[in-house]
This record gives sequence, structure tokens and C-alpha cells, in this order.
Amino acid sequence: MDWLEQEVKRALDRTDPGSQFTARVSAGVGRRRPLPRWIAVAASVVVLAGGGAGYRQYRGVRAKQQVMLAMRLAAGRLNQVQARVMEVGQ
Repeated sequence: MDWLEQEVKRALDRTDPGSQFTARVSAGVGRRRPLPRWIAVAASVVVLAGGGAGYRQYRGVRAKQQVMLAMRLAAGRLNQVQARVMEVGQ
């Protein structure tokens, strides 16, 4: 084996974490402070407000598309009527 393989093998070998491992892990977990509830509530409000604003914009864009389609249809009908009036007038 060359030296690199030996180093990798040594790094990946199982080792005993020691008798105090559980105590150290428990102490580390105990240091974390839980987030205050108002942070979670504030995040929820921001997400809901953003979603509401996005949905409102979506509805506005969709309404605009529907109005534009109605205008195109009406313009097409008006062009047909105008063409008939012009024919009758001649």
C-alpha cells in the first residue's frame, strides 16, 4: 500500500468516541435556544402576504388578458359590420 491509501484507511477506521461522548452531545443540544413563537408567526404572515399579493397580480394579469381578447373579438365584429355598411352604401 502506498502512503495515501494508508492515510485514507487510518482516517476511515472506526474509533471509540470516548466515555463522555453522550454527555458532550447532550450538552451541545441543550445550548440551543428555541425560536420565539413570534418569529414563526411573523414568517407565516410574510409568506401569506406574499402569496396573496402574487395571486392578486395573477388575477389582474388574467383579467387583462380576457379584456384584450374581448376587445379583439369586438373589433373583428365591428370590422365585419363596417364592411357590410360600406357595401350597402355603394
